Amino acid sequence: MTRVVSATQARIRFGELMRWVTETHQPVTVERDGEPCVVVLSIEAYRRLQEGQGRPAWQDALKQVQELRAQLRARRGGKPLPPPEEVIREAREERDAQLAGLS
Repeated sequence: MTRVVSATQARIRFGELMRWVTETHQPVTVERDGEPCVVVLSIEAYRRLQEGQGRPAWQDALKQVQELRAQLRARRGGKPLPPPEEVIREAREERDAQLAGLS
């Protein structure tokens, strides 16, 4: 949960606020008149945000899919993956067998 402080408290205790953010790596929301105005975050969190803006989310997802595909191929020794219909059929057969065993 994000810590929330007033603008006055942030001004009075800015050094303490900086230390808390640096040590906990948790952001602090600063409010003025009860409305959020700014967020104070660690330099590491800021850099992560900056890095995330350089590449669209779909490219990250595509990279993860490609990595998983490579891992699966390596596990299967280069053999192609079975068609999705076969995997679904096998999963349904296993489920049906388990449910039949409960009766």
